[in-house]
Amino acid sequence: MSQLSRLISILTLLKSKRLLTASELARKFEVSIRTIYRDIRKLEEAGIPVTTLEGKGYSLMEGYTVPPLQFTEKQANALITAQHLVNKTNDTSFVKDFEEALTKIKSVFRSSIQEKSELLNSKIHVFNTSYDDISSNALSEIQLAITNFNYVEINYQKANDTTISFRKIEPYAFYSTNRKWILIAWCHLRNDYRSFRIDRMQHFRILEDTFKDRKFNLQTYFQSCPYNDK
Repeated sequence: MSQLSRLISILTLLKSKRLLTASELARKFEVSIRTIYRDIRKLEEAGIPVTTLEGKGYSLMEGYTVPPLQFTEKQANALITAQHLVNKTNDTSFVKDFEEALTKIKSVFRSSIQEKSELLNSKIHVFNTSYDDISSNALSEIQLAITNFNYVEINYQKANDTTISFRKIEPYAFYSTNRKWILIAWCHLRNDYRSFRIDRMQHFRILEDTFKDRKFNLQTYFQSCPYNDK
């Protein structure tokens, strides 16, 4: 489950007037208690009035209700179009999480916008211009590692190379080209920034340990165009 889906689920549970402990939430979503602490902070940063009762758990401030979301027809159309583009990506985890999020968003569309968005959906097609069928299933987890500054360990195979190398990396940013997702990270093996195709990661593991932000700048990186590991 992605962090967005988990945050929505935690908020839904809190809205049910239940008192929830960090341990209970950690067991339910199969994550660490530290992750739940970060999730609660995210909700608080988003303006959700989560009340912490010492020794008892979390609840929502009495009388709080989540304001309804309102989408214009153009905004709904943009989401439907984005869905077609996302479906052409080669990372199954990202496609799955986007579809789950969009389903929840579409549930608050006004009926008239819902009907028009379904009509538009039937009138869009994105051609597949890539002939590389290699897929990945790591993007959603890597995104969490980027925003939470978690170390990642990977077994990586470069293009036209049969050897697999072990890397410990600090993930900073990613971009897409020809339906392939490229991760830019500080590589401890090379002691420098390197780029890694996510579909060439043979195995990955997100570590609980966090790293200190090196203040990576994506625009500066592209301007320098360093050697990469793709």
